[in-house]
Amino acid sequence: MKIGVLGLQGDFREHIQVLKKLDVDAVDVRLPEDLEGTSGLVIPGGESTTLRKLLRFSELDQEIIARAKQGFALFGTCAGMILLSNQIKNDDKTDPLQLIDITVSRNAYGRQIDSFETSIKIKDIGDFHAIFIRAPQIVSLGECVEALSKHNGVTILARQNNIMVGSFHPEINGDVRLHQYFVEKMCIQSQPVATG
Repeated sequence: MKIGVLGLQGDFREHIQVLKKLDVDAVDVRLPEDLEGTSGLVIPGGESTTLRKLLRFSELDQEIIARAKQGFALFGTCAGMILLSNQIKNDDKTDPLQLIDITVSRNAYGRQIDSFETSIKIKDIGDFHAIFIRAPQIVSLGECVEALSKHNGVTILARQNNIMVGSFHPEINGDVRLHQYFVEKMCIQSQPVATG
């Protein structure tokens, strides 16, 4: 199986390494044609405003939206979650892709110095060590969105059909199970879509 990781900015290399541990053909995606033959795409943490500009410049934004509407699997973490959201609270600069019915608040957990780690429970996975770095927060969920994990009553991992998003960074804790869930439960059902 071939899965893309958006390589425009952010911690994409760490996601690629985790996917390779799962024997997945993980590819760095920077242009629409890089998505050819892939069954899913991970959008990593980074700087959401910069990522959005680069997506627009590369024309990857329209390709991702078109594929998502055909059932293509997407997994957005941290800034990736912001980009996939329907709306960003108190932010009129970043134009999200509006692919999952959630509203998010950027940097809701504080600055870099406020980063923290905690144990959470994820549906169908169990106990998981979550790392939050300048993390966004989901402030509202549409009725079609399933909460897969919560922390202090706030949803931190959610899924709507072929799209999953998380506030935290699962790629840096050494645990491959969330990526495995994405591969086995979402990407296998997501057939490769021709580019263009």
